[in-house]
Amino acid sequence: MSVRQARRSPEAVEKLSPVDYAIISQALMSSAREMGVNLCRSAYSTIVREAKDASTGLLDASGASVAQSDELIPILVGSLSHTFRHCAAQTPPTELKEGDFYITNHPYLGGGQHLQDIFVFMPIFFQGELVGFSAAVAHHLDIGGGAPGITTAATDFYQEGLILPPTKYNLARDWNGGPFERLMTANVRVPDQTIGDMNSQFAACGTGIARVQELCARHGVAKVRAAMSEMQEYAERRVRAVIQSIPDGVYVGEDAVDDDGLSDTPLRVRATVTVKGDAISVDYSGTCDQVETNLNAPFASTIGATLSALKSALTTDDVPYNEGVFRAVTISAPLGSLLNPHSPAPVRARMESIYRAFDCVIKALGQAIPERIAACGFDTTVATCLSKLDKGRYRVYLEIHNGGWGGSPQYDGCDAVAGPLSNCTNVPVEALDMDFDFFRVEGYGLLADTGGRGRHRGGLGFYRSYRVLKDGVKFAIYADRFRIPPSGLAGGEDGTTGSCEIQRGDERIQVRSKDSVKLLKGDLLVLKTGGGGGYGPITERSNAAIARDLSAGFVTA
Repeated sequence: MSVRQARRSPEAVEKLSPVDYAIISQALMSSAREMGVNLCRSAYSTIVREAKDASTGLLDASGASVAQSDELIPILVGSLSHTFRHCAAQTPPTELKEGDFYITNHPYLGGGQHLQDIFVFMPIFFQGELVGFSAAVAHHLDIGGGAPGITTAATDFYQEGLILPPTKYNLARDWNGGPFERLMTANVRVPDQTIGDMNSQFAACGTGIARVQELCARHGVAKVRAAMSEMQEYAERRVRAVIQSIPDGVYVGEDAVDDDGLSDTPLRVRATVTVKGDAISVDYSGTCDQVETNLNAPFASTIGATLSALKSALTTDDVPYNEGVFRAVTISAPLGSLLNPHSPAPVRARMESIYRAFDCVIKALGQAIPERIAACGFDTTVATCLSKLDKGRYRVYLEIHNGGWGGSPQYDGCDAVAGPLSNCTNVPVEALDMDFDFFRVEGYGLLADTGGRGRHRGGLGFYRSYRVLKDGVKFAIYADRFRIPPSGLAGGEDGTTGSCEIQRGDERIQVRSKDSVKLLKGDLLVLKTGGGGGYGPITERSNAAIARDLSAGFVTA
């Protein structure tokens, strides 16, 4: 399967002055950011409220992305337009009215991610005219399925949670105590958090609707539409100009997921990047076949990861991440492969595979433009879940952990920071103490010597330890880079791997990177993430940098 983003259909748009464009475009960007802030501030679960595993954006009337929350989750942002098209195919936008909304989480019908990521799109009307759409997506703590938070044993995606195909509902009729809200409430273990987070998505969309309506009232619909179109054209021009500066050629990058959780066989991922003129194509032929476990990545996730890699490597942060970025890119992956599986393959842990896709694209571009490319980071979603059923009520703690970034031509890699596709923040220990009584955090800190050595070292990984305070606690994890470290670049050394173990008295129990175990009161669960690869030979590292690392405890003597 392949996809190439289409150019906008030709239509007459009002000519904007530079002043009008600057004001309206920045207002649209600000609105998307405000939507994201409001979503996270009003959320109920720690995974959204604290970790900010969500994204928001504004789309034009055709569903093409215009402005997106660049401070939240890149992989979710890159899927908005693709997901919207599947919703619009079920119910055309011309049939929508005030209060209607599209919703989906179907990974094989445009949901693009996994079932925990629910997409909501609400139409923006001004004086009865459809101007665009307000969009919000959030990772939900629990969406049903075979286990709380993380289902590691699913053999198809039906076992991973409640499936929402692309559908139109109405907020007043179907939500707020209506039949759709009752259906959702009956199918999740933590309805307060799930319904609360969905209400946060609706509230965020309401913010976007209000801001665009205010712009239309102040500047007129024609100018707002013209600004939306020009924002897309600007992004396309900037991306094509950078691609034009890259030497034409074919560049190949390879990496691998550690294993499928059933055997020790690595899962190969291969990207062939072809640059020709001002266009670029990425083909994942040579990637391994889909697997029985939940590491398969829906094609929309592969699209999002590929676009994120290209955007991070080719542009600066002043280029909006919208439909225009996509127009110069063609992406393909064989149907039935790890990056484009047949339904109903399970997809819960798809981030592990698309991180390898991200790394393959970065490695390929490193052959063409090494001055712009950093070494691979830990680049792994370490998703952990601690849950307990107590007196008929589930308590579920889910968090995304990260490691070190790779060193670059200019700088050392960042230490213990969110991966480039997730951008999740950590959950403060104080918030965990308030929300959960069946565990406590006993240790949290950087791990010395975990960054790959080089002229610029890789960023450090970290550890976090949890003391289990009650019996009956379940722990689930999906992660990667426990066996295959991130590669160094330009002579830099590889980074380090992660690990997870249970300390039960004098016993040490190793937890696999894809696993589910029962914990006992008194257990100490110790999670460690790895560091990023180094950039350049270690012999070129300055004495001042080495002394600084020794003084800070980042490396040992």
